[in-house]
Amino acid sequence: MARPVAFYSEGVKLAGDLFLPSDLGRGERRAGIVLCHGYTGVRNLYLPDNARVLNEAGYVVLTFDYKGWGDSEGPRSRLAPYSRVADVQAALSFLAAQSEVLPERLGLYGTSYGGATVVWTAAIDPRAACIVSVVGIGNGRRWMRSVRRPDEFADLLDRSAADRARRAMHGVSEFVDRNEILLPDRQSAELAAAARRGNPGAVGEIPLEYVDDTSGFNPEWIVDRIAPRPVLFITSDDDRLVPPAESEALFARAGEPKKLVMLHGFGHYEVYAGEAFRQVMDATTAWYRQYLPAG
Repeated sequence: MARPVAFYSEGVKLAGDLFLPSDLGRGERRAGIVLCHGYTGVRNLYLPDNARVLNEAGYVVLTFDYKGWGDSEGPRSRLAPYSRVADVQAALSFLAAQSEVLPERLGLYGTSYGGATVVWTAAIDPRAACIVSVVGIGNGRRWMRSVRRPDEFADLLDRSAADRARRAMHGVSEFVDRNEILLPDRQSAELAAAARRGNPGAVGEIPLEYVDDTSGFNPEWIVDRIAPRPVLFITSDDDRLVPPAESEALFARAGEPKKLVMLHGFGHYEVYAGEAFRQVMDATTAWYRQYLPAG
């Protein structure tokens, strides 16, 4: 069962949905989990499926749109990674205040760029008691470089430098096709494209300032601060959009308790559906049950 909710981050109103387990008794409290979507995602794209599985496992779940995305207020379509961290912290505060939630038992779950966001948030906010990062990014600049030929990356940096000057002089960033920054992988991109076609909140263009934003956000710098709280990393050996080296780098720098789950033969967007989704959620629920029991 889901109910629409709203809360505030840095004075901006955010839209969310609170998912309650069907077996939640009157006056009963459960552990709560905040779900965080990726680069250009919105809360009703993929995340309701994760919420359903976690509800069945007994957890209260909160999904939400970052500032400027989906039904949330704020300047549209910005990445603003550190502002997203503030949004996740506000989501933790809101979830902890709900009568159905045990405020000392809060978890974070993020996929793709959300996998990076939850790592950074957990590193600076001890309220996050258990963390799951799926196909996440450890170092933004390394990731953007790794999926491009050298000349393509050099061209991207040149365009970014010109846009940086534009923003300083005129206050606006040039909007470009989403695929110019977030390169499509032929292997699984059609899955994402099909899902986005049916979602009015999905965007086709994003500002070039994403290049600077991504380059300056590197969760591997502080992932070690999560310990001794548990963190699970899930990736796939055939992810060609966010290569497994990103999750491996985060895992290598994290403290115990930690675990790395390597899926086999799945592309980036396949983790949201079918067999890959089942494997992701099996590992996720097992991790939460071990370190963040629902009841």
